Amino acid sequence: MDKSEKPVGMTLIVQTVTRWLKGPIILYGIYIVFTGHLSPGGGFAGGVIIACAFVLITLAFGAKFALGRVGKLLASELDSLGALMFVTIALLGYVGGSFFRNFIQMANPAPPFRIFSAGTILLSNVAIGLKVGASLFMIFIILAVIRVVEDKDGKMKMIQKKQGGDN
Repeated sequence: MDKSEKPVGMTLIVQTVTRWLKGPIILYGIYIVFTGHLSPGGGFAGGVIIACAFVLITLAFGAKFALGRVGKLLASELDSLGALMFVTIALLGYVGGSFFRNFIQMANPAPPFRIFSAGTILLSNVAIGLKVGASLFMIFIILAVIRVVEDKDGKMKMIQKKQGGDN
């Protein structure tokens, strides 16, 4: 790195701790999504936890690093996939007789208090987790890389922030 360039992200200590914690945080979020029908949690809570892991990565290493790793369109694609999954689950139930009908539990009953005992609720939690996690991360990235300024005519416009510099 050239001496004229400012370091991007936070200190080495924060970056090291983030490297250690990002996996367990994402794993905990996945656990919350998958066991939401058995204990407190679910798709929304798990999605927020997963998004927090990516927000932590963005804060520790900078927005450019996070966008390079995750990709500019991945969060949007996962957001759309979550919505598509949720609508598909609802419509498959509708084909079975009513909107959001529990078609999995009817076809293959599972004993209570097991991971697959809730039928479509587990799939709905996964869809909601994808939707919430991707949406929150997308909102954070947009706020991290875009800035609203007023031009000479008094109109507001959005510009991209400079990485590592003062804005």
